[in-house]
Amino acid sequence: MSEANAITVDVVSDVVCPWCFIGQKRLDKAIAAAGDVEVHIRWRPFQLDPTIPPQGKDRHGYMLAKFGSDERIREIHARIEPLGEAEGISFAFDAIKVAPNTLDAHRLIRWAGAAGEDVQNRLVRRLFQLNFEEGANIGDHTVLVEAAREAGMDAAIVETLLPSDADVEAVRTEIATASRMGITGVPCFLLEDKYAVMGAQDADRLADAIRQVAAAKARGELEKAG
Repeated sequence: MSEANAITVDVVSDVVCPWCFIGQKRLDKAIAAAGDVEVHIRWRPFQLDPTIPPQGKDRHGYMLAKFGSDERIREIHARIEPLGEAEGISFAFDAIKVAPNTLDAHRLIRWAGAAGEDVQNRLVRRLFQLNFEEGANIGDHTVLVEAAREAGMDAAIVETLLPSDADVEAVRTEIATASRMGITGVPCFLLEDKYAVMGAQDADRLADAIRQVAAAKARGELEKAG
C-alpha cells in the first residue's frame, strides 16, 4: 500500500478515562470502515488528574469527593455502561477499588511504542481492560509488568525501569504539550498532526475524517497547508 494512502492518528488519552476506552473501540471500527486507507496509531499521554499520589486513592472516596453523592456516581456509570456495551466493553465500575496515578502507565505505553506499533496497541487495550473490566490497579508495578509481558514486551527490562525516573519528564513534557495545543479533554484524535477530532465520536464520523485527511494527503494539500 502506498505511503500516499497512509495516515498517522495520534490518540491523546488516559487509560482511566472510560470515554477513551469507548473511543479506542470506535477507532478500530472506523479504521475497518475506512477502506484502503492504511492507518498508523500512536498513543499519546494525558492525565485526567496528575495530583493523585503514586500509590493511588480509594476510588469510592475519590469519586464521592469529585461528584458529591453515590446517586450522582451511579447516574454517571449508568450513562456510560450501555455505550460501552454497544462497543463490546463490560464496564465493571464497582470492581475498581483504586483510583491510580497513571504516570507510570503512560511511561510503559511510551516504551511499548518504541517496541512497535502493534505492541503499543496491544498494551493500551490490555490496560483499558485491566482497569475497567477487571478492576485491576494499573498504578501497581506488578500489574504493569504483567501487562507488558502480555503485550510482548521484555518484562525484565520493564521491571527494572519502572522504579526509576526513566522518561518521567519526557511523559510530563508530552502532557504539557497537549495542554498547550488546547487539548483539555480526551480522547482527542490528531490526524496527520493537522486535524483534531475531539471526544469519543462515533465510528462513522471518525472513518469519514480518516478518508478525508487521507484524500487531502494524496492530493498534496497537507504539505501545502503546513
